[in-house]
Amino acid sequence: MGNRSSWRLLDPLEYETVWDQFREKFGFRADIRASGWPAIREPTPSITFDLSGIPEGPRFASAVAAINTEALRCFVWVMPDIAELLVLDWNHEAYWLKPELESLLPPEDPINGHPTVHPNGDYYSFLNPDMTEGTFGHPWEQSICVMGQRLIDSLGKSFALWLPVLRVNGVPVTQPMASE
Repeated sequence: MGNRSSWRLLDPLEYETVWDQFREKFGFRADIRASGWPAIREPTPSITFDLSGIPEGPRFASAVAAINTEALRCFVWVMPDIAELLVLDWNHEAYWLKPELESLLPPEDPINGHPTVHPNGDYYSFLNPDMTEGTFGHPWEQSICVMGQRLIDSLGKSFALWLPVLRVNGVPVTQPMASE
């Protein structure tokens, strides 16, 4: 695990407290079966994007990099009042992340580094301290939920240019909204 000053590990009590708050607020339930999806009660406002159509190989690698980079850009540009984001990684360590400081550092290897917005094998959440804005990545559904109007108006619009929309405010969308 990288030793970056932009990431601060939650202590065990803080970890338990934030996970209790997350479960209470979103009704989180892990499930690898489609019948158990989505894994959270997606709030209003939110928009959930489908990652399942991204092909393997270079297109996948470039999509993952774009998702993570664009999310960091939006955290810095549209949420300048948020000094630290809560980063939850199901059944693993949790962190506080300083997006502005992270943006000044070279990219970290996502395999050996910290959680990423793209759900690379686990449930990842990047949330403001009151959990009203942020992202929730679902590794089995292969989706990312963008929450809060500021992020929908920035990150959501960027993702909608190339990723199909699964749900808006937790309600399934019948026609994909992304351009192909």
